[in-house]
Amino acid sequence: MNDVKAAVLYAKDDIRVEEMSVPSLEPHEILVKVKATGICGSDLPRVLGDAAHHYPLVLGHEFSGVVEKIGIGVSRVKVGDRVAGVPLKPCFKCHDCASGNFAQCKYYSFIGSRVNGSWAEYVAIPEINALPFDESISFEEAAFVEPSAVALHALQLIQFQGGEHVAILGGGNIGLLTLQWVKILGAREVTVFDIDDERLETARALGADHTINAKNANVDEDWKTITKGKGFAVVLETAGSDVTMRQSFDISANKAKVCFVGTPVRDLTFTPKQFEQLNRKEFTLTGSWMSYSAPFPGNEWELTLHFLKLGRLNFKALIDRTFPLDNINEAFDLYRKPGSVKGKIMMLND
Repeated sequence: MNDVKAAVLYAKDDIRVEEMSVPSLEPHEILVKVKATGICGSDLPRVLGDAAHHYPLVLGHEFSGVVEKIGIGVSRVKVGDRVAGVPLKPCFKCHDCASGNFAQCKYYSFIGSRVNGSWAEYVAIPEINALPFDESISFEEAAFVEPSAVALHALQLIQFQGGEHVAILGGGNIGLLTLQWVKILGAREVTVFDIDDERLETARALGADHTINAKNANVDEDWKTITKGKGFAVVLETAGSDVTMRQSFDISANKAKVCFVGTPVRDLTFTPKQFEQLNRKEFTLTGSWMSYSAPFPGNEWELTLHFLKLGRLNFKALIDRTFPLDNINEAFDLYRKPGSVKGKIMMLND
């Protein structure tokens, strides 16, 4: 095979689409011909800021494609299989890995941030990181398995069992995936908060019982009316905003479960009175990190494919636009204009 195309990050705001060598395969690795790959919110500070681990680097960790070649010892998949990619590469040897806590592995690598990823025509991955799926699922949908697993992992972490009134702070991709999962798992009612009316409209189309534009002056009155003054039994913060993280303390009910799914990008401060709500309400606060459980990669991934095949998950509604890989810089031009991106931007290869 000749050299292949990849979008290579050389420095802050410097992506070049160029030819590079076909990734070589180690034992138990496979070569995947990438068909669809997404841009994650975590990729933005790597491209538009200084958060990349090293340069040059091919980003991309949400992807699907077709197995093009298999390495020595591969037995789980075969050439021609359609697969969704799992980006985490745990060591499988440390205490955390032995306990099934792969996301807490201190010696991990990660496809698309530590090693070259899927913003390319081909990517090499361990065979255990490939999840086969059939033709009833499109490549674009399969590229959503990773963020969907992130949403489901948070719910499994807090042992969500349905029946509660749920608040989701943030109507971005993770928020709208979380919305779909809490509906599947039996939430009594769901309220989505965001500052963008188009995202809130999408949330309603995906089953939100209530939506609140957090920019409105009467936002506190709105949520108190919806919950009859009690607050929400489950609060899932998915935006990674210091504002919504503080807000989660305000809107939670007594004895609530509050989960921070979003990753903060600024310092987070509370007044003593704000933070005291953690004590007074005796709510449980936890963070959620990535999307993995035992056996690797976890049933978060298998359940996503299962419910996707059943038609219970709608990923197509979350796709904002698609671009060929050659036009990746056009995609990032949109991110430079606040409010221009309303959902997932995805790159497609022929």
